[in-house]
Amino acid sequence: MKRRTLLGTAAAGLLAAPAVQAQDAWPRGRVIRVICPWPPGAANDALARLLGQKLQEKLGATTVVENRVGGAGLIGTNAVLQAAPDGFTLLASAFNTAVMPLVLKGANFDPQRDLEVVARTAQAPLVMVMTGARPQRTVAEVVAAAKANPRDWNIAISSLGSAGHLATIEFNRRTGANLDMVAYRGTQPALTDLMGGNAQLLIDPSFALLPATGDGRVRALGIATAQRSPLAPSVPTMAEAGLPGYEFQSWYGVWAPKGTPAEICQRINAMMQETMREAAIVERLSAQILEPVTESIEQTRRFIANEISRATELLRSVNYEPV
Repeated sequence: MKRRTLLGTAAAGLLAAPAVQAQDAWPRGRVIRVICPWPPGAANDALARLLGQKLQEKLGATTVVENRVGGAGLIGTNAVLQAAPDGFTLLASAFNTAVMPLVLKGANFDPQRDLEVVARTAQAPLVMVMTGARPQRTVAEVVAAAKANPRDWNIAISSLGSAGHLATIEFNRRTGANLDMVAYRGTQPALTDLMGGNAQLLIDPSFALLPATGDGRVRALGIATAQRSPLAPSVPTMAEAGLPGYEFQSWYGVWAPKGTPAEICQRINAMMQETMREAAIVERLSAQILEPVTESIEQTRRFIANEISRATELLRSVNYEPV
């Protein structure tokens, strides 16, 4: 009996040894690539560089952040999908990763099946803004004016399939305003047209829009959160504006190639949760109108599944076809 127990223990130790050795070998001795599929300077890039910085500080890793841009995020994402699942390649991206196959013809992957979720790191609630050239001051006034004179109103979309696009579909559906949607190539050109009065409304992340509301050319109407945000306490929620449950956000996260060891994913997740609780990081993100997120991998999996389900329903409701 004792002999069988000892043999069984030894066998179990031998079987476990490769996994333990693989974990001990990470992240020492090799460079960890953090791939950001978006250009330098935006929130995606800032959070990718924060991830790289903390991998170095907290785990002693050598890291490099690569901006693999192009294909609306697809080029960088494909690089991670094709990488070895050894913990030395990570994807730092955003909401776009979860909905990419719903939006782009060339996105031939399932984000829930073909990538490992590592962490969700930050979020930015969406804000509805309007041109200062119009007299309306509330969402209710905008809806009434748009229904009375529909040809006088349109709503800009920073990019097809963005969180703002989905929020706009839901806004039209909930209010019956049926505003014409005009797609742009990015937030800045959409915001420029809004300031000039060529577009009347825009729903996009708060960090991109709120800084533009200071001179009167852009007016904030509502924020898509359950409660008023401490980042913009004077802006009413969309629920206060008459749309209860209207909640949308842009968010950012970390993924790894499918098959990356769970121990490595959990270790990075714990590190990023710790990071997002640091007072200096909270202050730094708040200055950029970003809210830190601390979630387990399982919580993030459930969150992403819900996001994909809602995006699928909204895009189908307007017969959207991937481009």
